[in-house]
Amino acid sequence: MSLSSIARLSLIICILMLAACGFQLRGVADLAFKTLYIQGPKLTITKELNKSLAINGVQIVEDKDKADLLLEFINESSEKRILSLSGRGRVTEYDLFYRVHFRLRDPSSELWGQVQTIEERRDYSYDDTQLLAKQGEEDRLNNDMRADAVREILRRLIVQKPGKASAKPAE
Repeated sequence: MSLSSIARLSLIICILMLAACGFQLRGVADLAFKTLYIQGPKLTITKELNKSLAINGVQIVEDKDKADLLLEFINESSEKRILSLSGRGRVTEYDLFYRVHFRLRDPSSELWGQVQTIEERRDYSYDDTQLLAKQGEEDRLNNDMRADAVREILRRLIVQKPGKASAKPAE
């Protein structure tokens, strides 16, 4: 066998293995609404969320009367805690936390849903002698937590079915 036929055979085997394991590229989310009104404070994830919504065919509208669903951001918070200390009392590990609080409402309803919280947590080792590298690692971890929060918000939006008449109790 020549080298090129071995390479082709290897490529075909890899493709078949990927297909057999169920791998597929991430597609667009199946959202039951096409317009969304967002209110509340601007968060650090707002831009990335808007981009993800646009990719999934959702238009952010400026008028809540034109929206299929209302989203209100309440707040976000980031926190850094000491996780462990060395024998000399120096920090060796940190815990990072990121939280987002929001709620949703169907425009046909006057009541908001319960406040939902998304919390992300990461920990990392710390070393004073590698200050710049550890600061870069902390920034990357914070960005990862925000990206995970956006994905979680999208997952929670997927289950929303605005405009469905809710069952009313008999009077």
